[in-house]
Amino acid sequence: MPVTMCESGKMVKVLRIMGTDEARQHLAEMGFHAGSVIVVISNNGGNLILSVKGVRVALDIHMANRLIVA
Repeated sequence: MPVTMCESGKMVKVLRIMGTDEARQHLAEMGFHAGSVIVVISNNGGNLILSVKGVRVALDIHMANRLIVA
């Protein structure tokens, strides 16, 4: 499921990253890789604040929908 469907406070694992090569590269540069564990800090109407490797990252709904998690 996309990370946008997760509720605040949930810890999830990235299964894969969807999208164009540029979008996947951009997310990888922010620390999102398959197998990464992330925490959903805030999910407010699709815009998310996530914690990856101890760093808080804000993503809009379009970028967040590219992260498939379990």
